[in-house]
Amino acid sequence: MRMIWQTTRFHLDLSSPKIMGIVNVTPDSFSDGGQDANLQAVINRAERLLKEGAHILDVGGESSRPGAAPVPLEEELARVLPVLRELVTWGIPISIDTYKSNVMQAALDLGVDVVNDIWALRQPGAEEVVSAHGQCGVCLMHMHREPQSMQAEPLVGDAIEPVQTFLAARIQVLRERSVAAQRIVLDPGIGFGKTVAQNFSLLAQQSDLLSLGYPVLAGWSRKSSLGQVTGTTDSPSQDRLAASVAAAVLAVDRGARVVRVHDVQATVHALKVWQAVVSQSPAGQTLPTD
Repeated sequence: MRMIWQTTRFHLDLSSPKIMGIVNVTPDSFSDGGQDANLQAVINRAERLLKEGAHILDVGGESSRPGAAPVPLEEELARVLPVLRELVTWGIPISIDTYKSNVMQAALDLGVDVVNDIWALRQPGAEEVVSAHGQCGVCLMHMHREPQSMQAEPLVGDAIEPVQTFLAARIQVLRERSVAAQRIVLDPGIGFGKTVAQNFSLLAQQSDLLSLGYPVLAGWSRKSSLGQVTGTTDSPSQDRLAASVAAAVLAVDRGARVVRVHDVQATVHALKVWQAVVSQSPAGQTLPTD
């Protein structure tokens, strides 16, 4: 499998797992919305995640939690552009979490490195923006239905085959638009229109997604499925920290090359323990985390 992720300004070596720190600029995120109420607070959070060991920062201005209302274009731009203008000067990969082509274009014009799209570039103009750019990285995610209805009417039956088929089709579309394979990373979309059992099946059978030949990004952080199995569904999402870290380590152990997390420091420490074990395996494989 390819171990280099080409982005706007960086060629990321995915032979070691990379941690993508979540920087929400939203008042209604399911996990940490509203905590960062102003620009300086958001910048401070991003700086903290970087110091804790994040390799990539993922900035989002619209919540994708189940039932979340769409955010108007101008409002999303007003939320994310001031943050992006600052973060692109830090010399680290920056990702924009959006499905709107105008937001993608504005972010890429600032030098943003990755487009992380829950719609896998299916919204109007998105494919064109990414293909025309020529260098930016892209993360294609599987989502069943849309945020407003995905958990009311989740996927039926086995999740592996439809997720794999969908992602393979989206890869083909981009390759036909001359988007280099090295630019593409895949996300199975944990929690996006799937049942608890389906989410865990995607982790258990993650190797089926790896068979597509593209790196996998795993986004388990504080997801409700973790609350279901730990009995913390009625508790604040921050109480799922231990479960989130466990899921991230399991995903990496099963081949994920990027993990998208809220709790960077705890994930960094857990992956160092994982690495200490891997380095002593009979195969002698070494996958450093920094």
